Amino acid sequence: MATILNKFVKTVRDASKYNPDVQVPPVCILWPDKDRQWETVIPRLQNELSELFVLGDYQPDKQIGPAIWLRCVLAGKALFKEKASHPDEVSEKIEKFISTETIPIFYLPGVSRQDLRAVESSPDYLKPLAELQYRGVIWSQINAKDWTIFAFLKSDQGGLGLDVAQDKTALNAMQLVLYKLLDEDINHLTGKHLDKDYFNTLLTGGDPVRDVLQWLDQGEVFSTGRSENEWKGFIGVCKSQFAFHPEKDGPIAGAEKLAHHDGPWKAAWERFCEAPTLYPNIPILLRKIKMPDLELFSDEKSHGAWPQWNEKEEENLQKDLLALDSKPSHEVRKILLTHEKMHGKRRELVWSKLGEAPLANAMKWIVDLIAITENSLGAGSLEDVTSGYNQFGWKADDYVLKILNCVEKQSHLQAVNCAIRAIYLPWFESSAKHLQKLVEETNYPGGLKGSQSSETYDEGECVLFVDGLRFDVAKRLTAILLQTGFEVQVKDKWAALPSVTATGKPSVTPVIDKISGEDVNEDFEPCVTETGKSLKGGYHLKKLILDAGWTFLSKTEEGKGTGNAWCEFGDIDHEGHDRGWKLAKHIDGILNEIKDRIEQLIQAGWKKVRVVTDHGWLLFPGGLPKNDLPSVLTKTKWGRCAVLKPGALCDENTFPWFWNQVQQFVLSDGVGCFSKGKEYAHGGLSFQECYIPELHIFKEDSKGKDKLIEITDAVWKGMRCKIAIDGDEKDIFLDIRKEAANESSSIVLSVKPLKEDGTSSVVIDDDDLVGEDAVIVLLNKDGQIVAQEFTVIGGGNE
Repeated sequence: MATILNKFVKTVRDASKYNPDVQVPPVCILWPDKDRQWETVIPRLQNELSELFVLGDYQPDKQIGPAIWLRCVLAGKALFKEKASHPDEVSEKIEKFISTETIPIFYLPGVSRQDLRAVESSPDYLKPLAELQYRGVIWSQINAKDWTIFAFLKSDQGGLGLDVAQDKTALNAMQLVLYKLLDEDINHLTGKHLDKDYFNTLLTGGDPVRDVLQWLDQGEVFSTGRSENEWKGFIGVCKSQFAFHPEKDGPIAGAEKLAHHDGPWKAAWERFCEAPTLYPNIPILLRKIKMPDLELFSDEKSHGAWPQWNEKEEENLQKDLLALDSKPSHEVRKILLTHEKMHGKRRELVWSKLGEAPLANAMKWIVDLIAITENSLGAGSLEDVTSGYNQFGWKADDYVLKILNCVEKQSHLQAVNCAIRAIYLPWFESSAKHLQKLVEETNYPGGLKGSQSSETYDEGECVLFVDGLRFDVAKRLTAILLQTGFEVQVKDKWAALPSVTATGKPSVTPVIDKISGEDVNEDFEPCVTETGKSLKGGYHLKKLILDAGWTFLSKTEEGKGTGNAWCEFGDIDHEGHDRGWKLAKHIDGILNEIKDRIEQLIQAGWKKVRVVTDHGWLLFPGGLPKNDLPSVLTKTKWGRCAVLKPGALCDENTFPWFWNQVQQFVLSDGVGCFSKGKEYAHGGLSFQECYIPELHIFKEDSKGKDKLIEITDAVWKGMRCKIAIDGDEKDIFLDIRKEAANESSSIVLSVKPLKEDGTSSVVIDDDDLVGEDAVIVLLNKDGQIVAQEFTVIGGGNE
């Protein structure tokens, strides 16, 4: 839905756009508002514009401050103090620096553009901001006037281009209804005459349920923003429809009725639950109500509307999870299934949507983890366990990431980690040890360089290297790509040993045959066979790729779509080393960026994108088990692999280096790590580190599928209707019908094909149909509807 708020936010932010060829980027956006027309909705706008700051008395917790403080915000030096989020928590104040990912927007109530221009005569409080009109940009109309509410709604040059009355009564009503007006769908307003009657109806008669919720949420702001008659109208609605008097009963009594949600209040409660973030102060109000006494059978049905009850249940679950520590795995599994029965239904409550039930949310994935880890990968042949990991084992790793994604607080992390340690770690450890045993008895399935067959690449294929794309994460990426409309083929392979970037990355390049390893190598870095130059730093690897006739694309280059190209994007490994367990909270964002990069390459003309990676990784909150390997025995020691000094002996297994079997190295046993406390590591031998994906991505074959078509414009000139579309116009036909699905209801002289420019027009011969409703219909060559849009014949108001 395209709301006024959405458009407003975009318009303000778009003020910062500039031409990089002739301009430097603005440092801020100045928003003057001489008449303070927008002031009442600034708190609401700050929910959408986190970078919005206000000129005023010093209130840093509300992002309000004097001019000199705004200058500090611009310099990234402004501090604010954050209090505890709940009264029951220790009320410690934490000092933080205010920062914003986008350039700041400075709202200046009571200040006009002319006030900024007149530097010498401007008041002292404003002077620290005067020079920002040159380094920043002023958000104003094309005629340099301040944006009023009326101008934004009315103007077709930067505004919404709506039909708005400009009499004084309408303008007053528009000011009063602004808070609600922000949520209106622009498409519903187009073609309507917005006058005082419309604004007053929107305020008092349009949606009583929303009015009540907004009154509860806004308190005095809601009542003071209404005229005497409008306020009386609201009281009348509350009395007649909700059996409640706002003035006499007050907001706390209203919140109590909302919590019990009996009778007419049920609709209000359901509306609140559908979109609780629209009413951020209602939970605060609900906390002021005394919760009904708890009884033996109290549950989410009797007490689920009270945030206090949900918080108490979260506290109880946290204690219960922490109590799992040191209990045997089989016992933990039974206890957790019991907890799921007790707390699972809380995921359906509004508090889950508001992020106030993280442990209840985590229980969903904990239960799934229990089910998956019932299937052991600690026995069977190499073929058996590999097939098992491919089919289901990777889901255990994925569920751990999803569990961690649910929590923020350290106390919650400790609680879920007790479950992860009891359920996941034994399965995790046994599968790694069994794989290591099988490899020791036979051979590593990934082999050495000499056993690798040459890869073939199609004309128009681009290879995209993603560092650390673990198998389970690749499954998520595949799902995202399929939803986007790509065809994806997944191949599995084994990483080069040891599973570190220095060794693994060159092994997935098209120039693997030109690379080898020296007999003595302490950092697992191979070299150019012909010259002996190390690939460390990337220069010589890039040169090899270029010399092979490939294009080497930067992270933003698209290429021409011909020949072959290599590019690198999405460093998951770097994020893992930096963030530890919190990588789980960033995975989806990284994958969406990778999806966007793939889409960019396909749109640039590459027929196929092959995603390759070098290795996976182990992730365990609180730190992987520690395996001892004295430093005195090693030349170099990483988290999961090491090179021994000549003659040194240890209990760990040794393996040949992928690039030169003369060079031997040590891998840590099981899922242990040579360093204490590491949550993220790789370099060893496990499915999570070594069983890696390769994705072949194509543009989805559109044959036999409906084309994505959108009608972008429909204009009537008399009885002729001309339309324009966005999409492939080939074999698409235009018709207008009284009933969309009824072919016999067509009212045009003849159905017309779309032209190459995506336009077409048809004529209706019956003048008596003017003003009647109809449907514009686009058909494919088989007569199936691929798009439709309602219209009014002759172009009257719809």
